[in-house]
Amino acid sequence: MIVYFNGRYMEKSEVRIDPEDRGFMLADGTYEFVRCYRGKPFRIREHLRRFANSLAQIRLAPPAGVDFEDVASELIRRNGMEEAETALYLQMTRGAAPRKHPFPDPPVRPTVYAALVPVTPPEDKWRNGVSAITVPDTRWGHCDIKSIGLLPNVLAAQRAAEAGAEEAIFIRDGAVTEGTHTNVAAVFDGAVETHPTGTAILDGITRDVVRECCSDEGIPFIEEPVTEPRFRNADEIFIMGSSTELMPVVVLDGRPVGNGLPGPVVRRLQSAFRRKTAG
Repeated sequence: MIVYFNGRYMEKSEVRIDPEDRGFMLADGTYEFVRCYRGKPFRIREHLRRFANSLAQIRLAPPAGVDFEDVASELIRRNGMEEAETALYLQMTRGAAPRKHPFPDPPVRPTVYAALVPVTPPEDKWRNGVSAITVPDTRWGHCDIKSIGLLPNVLAAQRAAEAGAEEAIFIRDGAVTEGTHTNVAAVFDGAVETHPTGTAILDGITRDVVRECCSDEGIPFIEEPVTEPRFRNADEIFIMGSSTELMPVVVLDGRPVGNGLPGPVVRRLQSAFRRKTAG
């Protein structure tokens, strides 16, 4: 596999990370994950805008002259993935420096890494739905930054895996925020409700596309916190993300959601979303 590392294209096995890299030592960095359909990155400019916002919030400037759209295209070409189902993983850290909490002074060169990840579409889960659990949201106060510091997400995802569930859904101050790697929505009387953007959730690109799909389909899209008791009585629940797309949740904490089957609203939105990716 050919990857991009600090301005060069090379075999993944040749990449060497300095042990004093601040990403390794301090989780001082951010990342993006872009789904590629048949060799075409989906909504890459929206992803890169979000990446730039995360970088700006952690006060990290990308190296001059790097065009990440070109990097994506070149990785697809060099790996012969023009017709493949993949995703682009992109990460930047503040670089290698002696371990101190303040930024290196003078600044050091950021560490930039990008690679393609093979994707196997989870057709069965899209069709039949999945189970999820709820967990307390113990994350930090800037979930809008796509930070590589994901330990609370990792621990919650492990709890879900041990419970045989697809996702763990966070509850903060009595309301649903999002999942460990997805945004979350509930359906009530034909309307989609999801937590508003801000510091409590990541502004998902798939979430934005779902908003577009709702507009196209005439489905109300309401951005308000959903309380935990109301969430547990939703007609439908679904999770959404770049690799997840739209996945129905049919069991929550061991109890059926609605009638225990994927509902009509998520089915309509799945079809509308596929039309977007096909285009």
